[in-house]
Amino acid sequence: MPKACIRGIGAYLPEYTASNSEFEKFLDTSETWILERTGIQQRKIQKTGEGTAHMAIQAVGQLLQKTNLAPQDIDLLICATVTPDYLFPATAQLITEAIGASRAWGYDLQAACASFLYGLVTGAQFIESGHYQNVVIVGADTMSSILDYEDRTTCVIFGDGAACVLLQPSEKEGIHDFILQSDGKGAIHLHMKAGGSALPPSKKTVSNRLHFVYQEGKPVFKQAIKSMCETTLALLDKNNLQVHDIDWLVPHQANLRIIEAVAHNLQFPLEKVMINIQNYGNTTSATLPLCLSDWEKKLKSGDKLILTAFGGGFAWGAVYLTWAY
Repeated sequence: MPKACIRGIGAYLPEYTASNSEFEKFLDTSETWILERTGIQQRKIQKTGEGTAHMAIQAVGQLLQKTNLAPQDIDLLICATVTPDYLFPATAQLITEAIGASRAWGYDLQAACASFLYGLVTGAQFIESGHYQNVVIVGADTMSSILDYEDRTTCVIFGDGAACVLLQPSEKEGIHDFILQSDGKGAIHLHMKAGGSALPPSKKTVSNRLHFVYQEGKPVFKQAIKSMCETTLALLDKNNLQVHDIDWLVPHQANLRIIEAVAHNLQFPLEKVMINIQNYGNTTSATLPLCLSDWEKKLKSGDKLILTAFGGGFAWGAVYLTWAY
């Protein structure tokens, strides 16, 4: 059985940069308060009217250029996102149409901040089964479209961005193992109250500001650390690995204090932890592939990586893979 191996990365970030100081103009907050509590210095914000598909198309375009892969060679494209352009059609379909991937089919996958991790594992199954040769996994979110900019506890945390990877078969390197989990009991702590079939859009839901991210920080903070640590340790144990065997830890970029706590609890040196939250904030589905994009030149063939994420739902997991190029 072949392994699913990452053979290329593409990324795109909006031009506009919102620094912490900008939030001082309209919120009861400060640049220092934001930095101390989140580790975020700035984030990228997408232009109004340019949705998630726009960013994803740019990222996939870069991926195709870097890998010399023709759009017609893509078999499947999965778009991991919580901010699709529309409820339907799928954002994945908008991407494949725009890039000319005439043979590809695709769909969206939503698991909050764990979306890319879920998508990566899902796409790997199509490679391992032998059905497909080229699968693209996109992680993209326009979080600015679902943020309440009157809520200082959430709006300063998130940013917009997109990144993607190409999965191809490999005999040796690639995705070796994974653990994915979820628990619907956590939904009360991190969710969007309106906009779905349970509470459709109406004048009342809009006036009551129910179409934005709602988060209870403390329970999410604690559970994120616990879940990512436990899943990572379980995955290491399952594969007879120790922390020192791993070259890079790639954690979801939710909050610098969460990342540091995970690294501390795992006894993982920070210099081997991919951290870029200071530049982008929490880009939800895009954080993991954006880390891989930023560290691409530092990665060596054979490097062992653990990717781990935690998001609303609750949904979380970890993936163990080796780098191939």
